[in-house]
Amino acid sequence: MNKNAFVLCMCAALLWACSEKRGADYDLVIRNAVIYDGRGDAPFMGSVAVNGDTIAALGDIGDKRGREEIDAKGMAVSPGFINMLSWATESLLADGRAMSDLKQGVTLEVMGEGWSMGPLNDAMKADMLKGQGDIKFDIPWTTLGEYLQHLEQKGISPNVASFVGATTVRIHELGYEDRAPTPEELERMQNLVRKAMQEGAMGLASSLIYAPAFYADTDELVALCQTASEHRGLYITHMRSEGNRLIESIDEVIDISLRARIPAEIYHLKAAGSKNWDKMNAVAVKLLDARERGIPISTNMYTYTAGATGLDASMPPWVQEGGFAAWAGRLKDPATRSRVKMEMLKDADDWENLYAAAGSADKLLLVEFVTDSLKKYTGKTLAEVAALRGTSPEDTVMDLVVQDGSRVGVVYFLMSEANVRAQIGLPFMSFGSDAGAPAAEGDFLKSSTHPRAYGNFARLLGRYVRDEGLIPLEQAIRRLTGLPAFNLKLKKRGYLYPGYFADIVIFDPATIADKATFEQPHQYAVGVEHVFINGVHVLKNGEHTGATPGRFIRGPGAASVETD
Repeated sequence: MNKNAFVLCMCAALLWACSEKRGADYDLVIRNAVIYDGRGDAPFMGSVAVNGDTIAALGDIGDKRGREEIDAKGMAVSPGFINMLSWATESLLADGRAMSDLKQGVTLEVMGEGWSMGPLNDAMKADMLKGQGDIKFDIPWTTLGEYLQHLEQKGISPNVASFVGATTVRIHELGYEDRAPTPEELERMQNLVRKAMQEGAMGLASSLIYAPAFYADTDELVALCQTASEHRGLYITHMRSEGNRLIESIDEVIDISLRARIPAEIYHLKAAGSKNWDKMNAVAVKLLDARERGIPISTNMYTYTAGATGLDASMPPWVQEGGFAAWAGRLKDPATRSRVKMEMLKDADDWENLYAAAGSADKLLLVEFVTDSLKKYTGKTLAEVAALRGTSPEDTVMDLVVQDGSRVGVVYFLMSEANVRAQIGLPFMSFGSDAGAPAAEGDFLKSSTHPRAYGNFARLLGRYVRDEGLIPLEQAIRRLTGLPAFNLKLKKRGYLYPGYFADIVIFDPATIADKATFEQPHQYAVGVEHVFINGVHVLKNGEHTGATPGRFIRGPGAASVETD
């Protein structure tokens, strides 16, 4: 090629490049979309345009073009879904993709139910390292903010946020003792909450059926909530009872909200145990009445009739005082075992006995063990394991805790389908999986899990919205997006508006569905085609792109938050 020809070719290439640059008005355009903006209004047809990490335009964009273009083909386009109760605290350390949630359209994991990943002291770090199961990780952080920054720096696909755990700050100062804090200890606990709020915590979270959280009285919680309230935080709680004292526990939440002047939310609202199922109507009336009186109280839920926790929820809190080693040691004493067994069989009002609430040993499904020799029981009911071992169900519970060196992961069948359906109809109800965000591969397959880890949000949109028509799709999307964003006081998230962060989901309302079952929980949901997080394409045609644009989303009281 001679010199003149070379120059002509270069000029042509430059002209073409400039033309392409001028022709691309946006980084991304999603066309032919049925747009649900997160407000709960009827959807509208149009396009969504994105520049960088921000929504640039919505609706009719004329003939403007994007460097990347997606034809939504009439599918639903909505804000990214918010998981209001995520236990992805450890799963994200092992696999930052959050596959089980990403494939359902989740773009924000909100963590911290009572226990948060900071603040930690040396003893707490040692306990965490010792108690690790299939997922192994180092602990280079100390505060909650440092943990969330660690995730962001490591590289994660979803955005992350967290409450600071009331249990965590209690253990930090009191260990596992059954007593009230001294004034000096309470002041230190408040200072820990204050620092977490300044770092970006969403508020204070409690989980009151478990030791040592069980030992905290209302005044202690009010004091911690007052500190969170100073930083515009939310109080969110696994109440003291979801069963025999369900109504009284809601009264305590309302009391804390009023005394601390803080909005409140109830984790995974339910009526646990068949004798309590008929309380749900009274619960709804009480919550609606409180809201009408101006008390800012809301709720979230998962879309299943079974919960999941540990075998600690089958034993009285007194036997667990002092931490796991003390608990396991007491279970080796015949006299103590006799007393524990007797209390396990009683449907008590002074502690939350999920073993009694389930009603029988065949309604407890064992899903997670630490010790390899016990993993053979994974997926079996407590009744089946007790029969195999030739021991009573109560003795089996105690033996498994001691032998596994853990609380043992268990699914409890406790709730009624009628109540699940009724709760979905509550206008102030958002949704949380109450589970990690695993992948259906690798170390995650060494244990079972609750199907809610893979199907909670798709189950809502498929079974309960499309198939059963319990609520309109636009209202379901509001409850997954705009409502929780409003409750958390998130800045520029939760809605599809120009100027808001581009957390976007494209899904097919006709095919979205959960596939996970209690027998085979490690199965991805279907129907979500594309997910963008902070403007980055993370799920493309249902497959992960390898992108990790997730950010630490700070609460409204943080010293530094995302700005206009």
